[in-house]
Amino acid sequence: MGSKEGLFSKKRLTHMRETFWQANPISNQVLGICSALAVTVKVDKAIVMIIALTFVLCLSNVVISLIRNYIPNNIRIIVFLVVIAAAVGIIDELLKAYVFEISKQLSVFVGLIITNCIVMGRAEAFAMGNGPWDSFLDALGNSAGYGIFLLAVAIPREILGSGKLLGFQIIPEQVYDLGYINSGFMLLAPAAFILLGLFIWLQKEFIGEEGSN
Repeated sequence: MGSKEGLFSKKRLTHMRETFWQANPISNQVLGICSALAVTVKVDKAIVMIIALTFVLCLSNVVISLIRNYIPNNIRIIVFLVVIAAAVGIIDELLKAYVFEISKQLSVFVGLIITNCIVMGRAEAFAMGNGPWDSFLDALGNSAGYGIFLLAVAIPREILGSGKLLGFQIIPEQVYDLGYINSGFMLLAPAAFILLGLFIWLQKEFIGEEGSN
């Protein structure tokens, strides 16, 4: 991507849109689905995970892009891991400082961002061959694509599994009086897997219709 382009040129915005939708890291490449299955029982946990991955992906992409010409090819994966681990360490400490309870609930999943295929993949496929600004926009697009799927899975799981959304009662008491029972199945990982598969199928169908027009 040329340096003479505007900060938000049509080419750059098109690339962001593609990483968000057509080349979505979860639906198109099936990357990062472990966290999609594990942290989507509640929306607040999903949001914090999205923020954490966005921070790590943006920071690591920019840093790797800045030093890409100085990274020996034979140790590039080690360099990626060091940069990503440093970013994860920063966001982990921030989460512990400001959202400690959610940080405890997320447990090891923040740390596992170090080996998240989305982060490693963008470092290898994009940051190593493009400038810092383009790498930052690429990270934002991929993070948004990751986030939209996490929220799409988390919202129905929390509503159907607990009757609430972000702590607010969504399903009225009158519905429970009529015999409705919260679905325990929605709190299990298989429910997240089914919902994720459903949304991926719907997205593929939408792209198909879009492409045929």
